[in-house]
Amino acid sequence: MPLLVTDYSWTQTDSTVYISVPLKGATVGKVDIISTDEYIKVHYPPYLFEAFLFEPVDDARSTARVGDGAALISVQKKTNKLWDHLMLSTNDKETKKGIRERALLKYQEKLSSESKSNAEKKQAEKKYALETMMKLEQEERDSIQKMKDTEREKTSAELAAWQLRQKEKLEEETQLKLQSQRENQSTVQVVAKQEKGCSGGGTVKPKPKSKGAENRKKNQADLPAPRTVGNIQVSFTPRVFPTALRESRVQEEEEWLQKQAEARRAVHADVEELNDLKEEQRNPDWLKDKGDKCFATGDYLGAVNAYSLAIRLNRKIPALYSNRAACHLKLRNLHKAIEDSSQALDLLTPPVAANEAARVRAHVRRGSAFCQLQLYAEGLQDYQAALKIDPHSETLQADTQRIRDIIQGTAD
Repeated sequence: MPLLVTDYSWTQTDSTVYISVPLKGATVGKVDIISTDEYIKVHYPPYLFEAFLFEPVDDARSTARVGDGAALISVQKKTNKLWDHLMLSTNDKETKKGIRERALLKYQEKLSSESKSNAEKKQAEKKYALETMMKLEQEERDSIQKMKDTEREKTSAELAAWQLRQKEKLEEETQLKLQSQRENQSTVQVVAKQEKGCSGGGTVKPKPKSKGAENRKKNQADLPAPRTVGNIQVSFTPRVFPTALRESRVQEEEEWLQKQAEARRAVHADVEELNDLKEEQRNPDWLKDKGDKCFATGDYLGAVNAYSLAIRLNRKIPALYSNRAACHLKLRNLHKAIEDSSQALDLLTPPVAANEAARVRAHVRRGSAFCQLQLYAEGLQDYQAALKIDPHSETLQADTQRIRDIIQGTAD
């Protein structure tokens, strides 16, 4: 049988009642507090404190805190007036039993409502994470489609220019051929007139020319004039970086370009072990394009295999790790997505304007993986890092604020 606590204390104002219940050495984890609009219970075995309140209170605004050896309970009155007593003065056991049962029923309903609310909140967070991932994938698809359209337009323009050059070349050759034929005809007519004039005297015959001499004379007439000798001065335009001069980071830009060039030349030593692969399958760029196509068609496992083989061939290309992280997000391999995103960020150094977009993608993919693991503080750091790189992105601003709301418990 529990021991009833009688050495409690209470004070009041017109709007609030303060109750202090000594815990008699009990630890915080062993204190059970139930508070409703007409009943308060503090149980820490073997002690029990019950209060059948003098008047109903606003339970939604009541608070309880355990510390300094006491349970401090603050309840808000529904009407602003002073109470004569803290508890009802009745000793009717049936009345108290009815109040206790109603209080326990209300408390259970409250717990059930909170549990349902927490479940709905968790479901909303999962839905948000899924929507974020779908949005990122849509942006990735749009970017790939835009690149394809740009490349297609460029190829069409180059083909049209080549066809025009071929047409002009053909027309020029045709004109030269016609001109040559006209010149030959004129030469034949002149020779015929000379022979006709000589034959009219009847006594002088022209000396026949050798066939070889005629051919040499004709070839010399067809040769173009010698070209003039001269010098051509060549000057190279200096490379211009997009960063403003007052914020110049030319050294970092040059270092990034040098790293990119080295990465393209770097081939891992285990290429010799892949003798069973075709020639194109030994090219990391070809494998990356294949992985991109698999990702676009929803074959995420195929994309992971293509990116992984490309990484075996060359471990210095950050896009391979970042794209494989996107595949792992799709496959719910969240820890692997975090690992690949981190590797991509390590390779995307030094941070320059040329790799800003790649760093934003890597931060967002790692942040999304953290949020799906409910590590919202870590995810917020990545989204803030991405927002710092691209502060004008409305999508990043909205997603970052959403994560802050989840952390603060104010998300809808």
